[in-house]
Amino acid sequence: MNVESGKLKPGEARCPAISTQEILAKDKVAPPEWAASESYEFMGDEDIDTERYISAEYQEEEFKRLWTRTWQFACREEHIPDIGDYYVYDIGTSSFIVTRVAEDEIRAYYNACLHRGTKLRASGTEGNAREFKCSFHGWSWNVDGTNKEVLCPWDFPHVDPEELSLPEARVETLGGFVWINMDPDAPTLREYLGPEALAHIEAWHLEDRYTVCHVTKTIPSNWKLNMEAFMEAYHVLDTHPQVSPSNADANSQYDTYGEHVNRFISALGVISPHWEGKLTEQDVLEQCTVGDSSLVQDKPQVGDGTARQVMADMFREMFEKATNTDLSGVSDSEILDCFSYTIFPNTFLFPGISLPMVYRFRPNPRDHRESFYEVFFLRPKPKDGSTFETADPVHLNKDQSFIEAEGMDPGFGAILDQDTDNLFLQQEGLEASAKHGLTLGNYQEIRVRHFEKAVDKYMAMEPKIPDWKKLQRK
Repeated sequence: MNVESGKLKPGEARCPAISTQEILAKDKVAPPEWAASESYEFMGDEDIDTERYISAEYQEEEFKRLWTRTWQFACREEHIPDIGDYYVYDIGTSSFIVTRVAEDEIRAYYNACLHRGTKLRASGTEGNAREFKCSFHGWSWNVDGTNKEVLCPWDFPHVDPEELSLPEARVETLGGFVWINMDPDAPTLREYLGPEALAHIEAWHLEDRYTVCHVTKTIPSNWKLNMEAFMEAYHVLDTHPQVSPSNADANSQYDTYGEHVNRFISALGVISPHWEGKLTEQDVLEQCTVGDSSLVQDKPQVGDGTARQVMADMFREMFEKATNTDLSGVSDSEILDCFSYTIFPNTFLFPGISLPMVYRFRPNPRDHRESFYEVFFLRPKPKDGSTFETADPVHLNKDQSFIEAEGMDPGFGAILDQDTDNLFLQQEGLEASAKHGLTLGNYQEIRVRHFEKAVDKYMAMEPKIPDWKKLQRK
């Protein structure tokens, strides 16, 4: 059947060009099992109500119902390698001191003094501490969360220091990430992800990487719009025309795993279905390796092969030299392609070799029309065990380009600018629209629908108000 016939059943819509799996099947070094699989499910075709993006009241309810129940990436383990190291993670008005209390134990304390509520550590800070002391009246806590001192204890006969430990969120680690959850009754992180997605994540060994670049920027849109801008390749043709010709955009693959994980695979080094018949394999190779080639004398040649295979061989050799590692057993797809996984509610993992990075998105609690966007680039840890330096965050102001961030590849920075430049127009457009709904494609935008179904699930729950007594370690 074809789209023009009008006889497609719900969930059958696919680009008529070569599929992602057919592209991967032709590679010289075959993809791993986690890449050579499909998991699509049709989830309906109703419009998504725009109220969730334009209502301040809706965002307030998200803080009570959604963020209090979900697993969130708070920091990387390399941010807190030593006992006493801490990293402050904020979500909404909630704030946590994530700290290493033993070589194999990490805790996350609610970041507030139990006297009169002053933050024990300022937002956006990290460091090493022997105690967490309130700057206002001097109450202090040990790194293990137990109370160290109540100033003038004679004036607090009604307070038992033994019952004054800092309340905690739950903590789990996976892939070198530290995850927290405010709900003591939530499923474990591994149950939350589900067995299939968990197997994928464990196969990547992201614990063997470290943060080499960290860029943050405030974006003028609701946090969900910010996230959804990166969930599909449907926008590539018009938003990123400079990369569209050599990108399997319309024939990217989309998958969902349980309630909390989804992904796409976008193959590179192939002619976009939008450009079929207009480009040659040599055109694709030159665009991906030498730009417009005007200043290049020795151009790589496709010969009897394909642009994709020449690129895979070239990039494998380049990455081997750059990282001093043997990549002969790594698939062509991992070398070239964009693998984008969303872990609900606010984390994207990109596990490939060419684009090893992480996105994190957070709402601005004081303005539902703004959100915080972070990009982390990961690099393999030195194989010889030598030391490495974890990058400090680079904070861009609203008017700065991503290109200006130290450590950011200019070409990729330009792509991020294109992605985020659309968001102000989308935010204002939704507020101006008479339609009051987002209409989604059944396949290319399934990640958006899957994500919003999870939002709906948590927003249908009763507010979850933390009880600090129940969150204390007994």
